[in-house]
Amino acid sequence: MTLLDHIVATPLFEGLSRRQHEALTRIAVNRSYKKGQTVFSEGDKGEGFYVIMSGRVKIFKLSPEGKEQILHVMDRGQIFGEVPVFTGKEYPAYAEAYTNCSLLFFPKDLFTGLIRKDPSLSLNMLALLSQRLRRFTTLIEDLSLKGVPGRLAAYLLHLSNKSSNREHFELDISKGQLASILGTIPETLSRVLGKMAKQGLIRSKGSHLTILDRATLELIAVKGKKLDNS
Repeated sequence: MTLLDHIVATPLFEGLSRRQHEALTRIAVNRSYKKGQTVFSEGDKGEGFYVIMSGRVKIFKLSPEGKEQILHVMDRGQIFGEVPVFTGKEYPAYAEAYTNCSLLFFPKDLFTGLIRKDPSLSLNMLALLSQRLRRFTTLIEDLSLKGVPGRLAAYLLHLSNKSSNREHFELDISKGQLASILGTIPETLSRVLGKMAKQGLIRSKGSHLTILDRATLELIAVKGKKLDNS
């Protein structure tokens, strides 16, 4: 794919004209990162935002004690680091290459210059920020109001709905990373997975998961139904 092809295929830029896509191509910068390499750190000056052409990127926060809370694991076509484009402030979290990845970087000053000339570009960005805000709201609700079984059930259903096969799918991150996303520890996650398997809700083998009882998982995720203590 050419640089223009990648920009046209990016959901953020859907519905733009050929002229607008070409203008974005002229300001985009290719950047490559190795697995584990830092893209930016929390507090770094927000110099622009990124679009993932290939690979995956982990967005996370660190507590004062160094505990990691994963906010997102971003995939191809998704953008990150966009908040400073509008706020003029620093990056609010860390970004790290979860795998080897190829990114497009859009410098803030050049992108905002395009918006001033063509305000329709900002409408897509505002829509994306609204979606991101809804996801953060859901994350906060899950972490504060749901127990680990409810958070896990919701995540498994989310993965299932994204998969071409809704009943059989692979965990897209390690169980350690999943524990961080769910705001728990790996031992607790393993215990809850074991309970779900024992009660016939799922079957788990390595990273492969099979949903056996979707209706009960939905009750756990949405209604707060408790797992049996057996």
